[in-house]
Amino acid sequence: MKPSFLNPLQSLRSAPVLLPLLSRAQMSSSSRIPSPPDNGVVLGCGAVSVDFLATVAAFPKPDDKIRSVNLKVEGGGNTGNALTCAARLGLKPRVISKVADDPQGRSMLEELEADGVDTSFMVVGKEGNSPFTYVIVDNQTKTRTCIHTPGNPPLVPEELTHANLSSALDGANLVYFDGRLWETALVVAQETWTNAPSTASALISMLLRLPNLKFVIVTLGEKGCIMLERSTNEASGQEEVVVESLLESLKTSMDASSLLPICISSKSSLRISANGIGAVSGRLLLGKAEVIPPSELVDTTGAGDAFIGAVLYAICAGMSPEKMIPFASQVAAAGCRALGARSGLPKRTNPRLAPFWL
Repeated sequence: MKPSFLNPLQSLRSAPVLLPLLSRAQMSSSSRIPSPPDNGVVLGCGAVSVDFLATVAAFPKPDDKIRSVNLKVEGGGNTGNALTCAARLGLKPRVISKVADDPQGRSMLEELEADGVDTSFMVVGKEGNSPFTYVIVDNQTKTRTCIHTPGNPPLVPEELTHANLSSALDGANLVYFDGRLWETALVVAQETWTNAPSTASALISMLLRLPNLKFVIVTLGEKGCIMLERSTNEASGQEEVVVESLLESLKTSMDASSLLPICISSKSSLRISANGIGAVSGRLLLGKAEVIPPSELVDTTGAGDAFIGAVLYAICAGMSPEKMIPFASQVAAAGCRALGARSGLPKRTNPRLAPFWL
């Protein structure tokens, strides 16, 4: 099977899609949870690391000496986090990355394997150090500051044999790159950049430059996400709609009072343009993130990785974009309720995901 490719910048009908909370009886029923998708093998290439997370009462000023109020050590890295999320949701992830044969590297491999991520394609260096990150979480503002130390020596394309790469790709439905190990990623996929003046117009640019790309999502943190989906029917005869204007109209239509994730869509098969770039036929979707009560918000580390992991699952499961975006937002929000990028990642049986299995 030839895999498709997902770039993290890739992640509305007229009426918004709102998925209500279920009763306790409904949430406790395991019979509603579908089986994992049959085509659930995904390959990720990118960063894995160890995160040293310290929660502080308030971020220190220069030359301050403060004490942490909480400390945790767990796995991190964009690809490691996204694949862990995908594994907990029911996929069968494989990872290509590099660690050193040191205590940190061994702990990373053990943690990934424990979550169901296949690490047999990892490169383990005999010398050097594994990557790690200091994460300082401000308990007052709920922000986090990351100080990353890359692994040394880094992974280079020559360390991937053709046979090993072919085995990693065999049967994979999706391949995900986080953009960190870019030299290695170039062996598998061609990097594409855009100089568009705005986020919305950048989506147009990417679909024009990559004609086989089906959709593009850009995440906006607590503001949600924007998705541009290519139409299978060319809308050449219709009047063009400027993408920035279309986005503003969707923002106006969004129910800002909702606490749950929402997705709204423009009409399908529009001719959507960006000044000086061109136009594509498709539709624009706007997703609203879950509003997490301050008392439940702990740490936003890895929220974007969780969103991507959930998108990987949604693609394999054949979810519609209207369902995929709230689903990924819900998964990301669950992860923000615990310290670290992985502790709060939900499994398939998590009650918060019950509405999406109907």
